[in-house]
Amino acid sequence: MSTISGIDIAVIVIYLAAILGVGLWIVRKKKMNAEGYFLAGHSLKWPAIGAALFASNISTVHLVGLAASGYNDGLVWGNYEWMAVFVLILLALVFSPFYFKNKISTLPEFLEKRYGRFARMCLACLGILGALFIHIGVSLYAGAVVFENLFGINIYVSIFLISGVTAIYTVIGGLESVVITETIQTVILITGSLMLTILGIMALPDQGITNWTELKEAVKPEQLSIIPTANNSSGLSWQAILLGYPVLGIWYWCADQTIVQRVLGAETLKDAKVGPIFAGFLKILPVFIMVLPGVLGYVLFSDLIVEADDTLLVLITELMPVGLIGLMSAALLAALMSTIAAALNSAGTLVSIDIFKTIKPDISDRKQVLIGRITAVVVMVIAILWSPIIAKFDSIFEAINILLTVISPPISAVFIWGVFWKRGNNPAAIATFAGGFVLGLIAFLIDFPIIGDTKLITEGLGISFMMQAWWLFVACSAIFVGTSLLTKEPDYEKIQDYTLDSPAAFLKDYRRKESKDSMILSILLIVIMAILYGSFS
Repeated sequence: MSTISGIDIAVIVIYLAAILGVGLWIVRKKKMNAEGYFLAGHSLKWPAIGAALFASNISTVHLVGLAASGYNDGLVWGNYEWMAVFVLILLALVFSPFYFKNKISTLPEFLEKRYGRFARMCLACLGILGALFIHIGVSLYAGAVVFENLFGINIYVSIFLISGVTAIYTVIGGLESVVITETIQTVILITGSLMLTILGIMALPDQGITNWTELKEAVKPEQLSIIPTANNSSGLSWQAILLGYPVLGIWYWCADQTIVQRVLGAETLKDAKVGPIFAGFLKILPVFIMVLPGVLGYVLFSDLIVEADDTLLVLITELMPVGLIGLMSAALLAALMSTIAAALNSAGTLVSIDIFKTIKPDISDRKQVLIGRITAVVVMVIAILWSPIIAKFDSIFEAINILLTVISPPISAVFIWGVFWKRGNNPAAIATFAGGFVLGLIAFLIDFPIIGDTKLITEGLGISFMMQAWWLFVACSAIFVGTSLLTKEPDYEKIQDYTLDSPAAFLKDYRRKESKDSMILSILLIVIMAILYGSFS
């Protein structure tokens, strides 16, 4: 447990009060209708969309986990961040235009238009489960553990305090409050993490390290390389990164309501396309301000760090002076609250629009908003009860990976094949959801060491969770394609607005200004990523 000064506590209290105040101030005089509450009245500009995508993604799990991974294995874990850049480009150029042009309110609504009502219900239920168990439950527990170690605050007290503040402005203000506060939290998050990195670099001369070459000599072999090799200790392989990550990433960035809801609230098509690309530029940063500090922790404080998960805590307490500890704590809170707020808002949206409005189409805006608010409160309560169970997993990172491996493959398969292949039909989507979820659950039960200590797939067969996701995706794709070919063709006229004429059809409208801008920015981003990968290989 660390001792924290009164000044740092004051910084944290001021931050919590300011975020709550801003979240409530935004909607102080607004009469809230369904579109305003769930989609911010389609008023979101690309800077806010990009910042909100970044903030809702970066949770306390990221900050703690990436620092620990940097300490253990090095920059190779930064592939989680840099691979997201390419999936965000896919969101911007392929998926966002579909969502915006067809005035989609939720992703399950898109599936109904592409396939049918049952597919919509399947995705809505999976989306609610993902928001509850992954985005909120895991984040709550991770944040509570950090604050117990940093401030000595009881885990349950932390959970209730963070939940309470976040739920108030989320439940009352809706998506606009969430996005505006997430934009502020992005600035705090980047500033706090950047300050920690700078202080770590400034401490290197005390260890006799004054340049990059000396730093490479002081770290473990390949700890400063982003490219995985057969000798790296992380267990990651280039096959897992290139094949497995896109399966997880396409669900997360392109088909998860919690994340994509920011794009659905865009004011213009340009905002819907440029926002994700801006988020892609922001996703370059975590390698340098979240993973690299873990490497610096290995060089500076390996004698103080007992377990890798302590890396971030040791860096904060050893490098940051009074006041900046409060700022970094605010950054941790920002990461946590933005993720929870995003998930709460999306859960309310899914229940209100995709379940209640589907069952009762004439439901009033007022009742939709009320249902959304009640849902957010109920989900928050269930997540509070679920979050301590995360302690039963070996690590928080493991818990997320296991849950992602179960939920991602069928959703990614249904979206990818649905957009890129016109022949895909409703029976195929239903069969893929059902079969994929069952296969994922079977893999989870086989791999979870209920009896003994061996994970039969991960350890026994040597198949990492990302490669498990890939093979599950292959199985889901086989189910989808096979079922489609064995059943009746879809009505091509009805689905023409929800599928591409050809896999490269999204490139054809590049002459439009909003498309040209997003295409140029995407190419620039890809060039930058190529240079970065070459520099850190």
